Amino acid sequence: MVQLPTKTLSLEEFLKLPETKPASEYIDGQIIQKPMPQGKHSKLQGKLVTTINEVVESPKIALAFPELRCTFGGRSIVPDVAVFAWERIPIDERGDVANVFQAAPDWTIEILSPDQSQTKVTSNILHCLEHGSSLGWLIDPDERAVLVYPPGQQPQFLQKEQEILPVPHLVNDFQLSVGQLFGWLKL
Repeated sequence: MVQLPTKTLSLEEFLKLPETKPASEYIDGQIIQKPMPQGKHSKLQGKLVTTINEVVESPKIALAFPELRCTFGGRSIVPDVAVFAWERIPIDERGDVANVFQAAPDWTIEILSPDQSQTKVTSNILHCLEHGSSLGWLIDPDERAVLVYPPGQQPQFLQKEQEILPVPHLVNDFQLSVGQLFGWLKL
């Protein structure tokens, strides 16, 4: 994450700024730009969104969103994958998915990029958990490991290929092993 030099802005002022590419986040009064996603990050993100949605979208259980801005608890963050329970997805006056999400996702997934601070990413996951998320994943493609953050519990470190990754109760029908997750990186 790259911190943008700027004067101190309020959250409301930050939200009026034009979006940046890659996205910027508002954390503790600071504007921090996420690093540009690279190959491994993009591949894992795309497969996660597609695979999760294959299980949860048709039965209207939940929906996985890539790079969705979520503003809550004094922060405005952009998780790599944000999964919202169907009934929690905000809708506009037409009944379409709304543009603004002012709540923590039910499940937040972050994929560590080479130039990204693991501490800042972990801080965002913990912020989500403090504001109602059911689970957080921090995926480290270089280490081929996943840190799983259940609310109010010690994180789990999963690295063995056969280990099944815990998922929120919301998506019990979704099952993925560490080996399957990192297998997506093979061509």
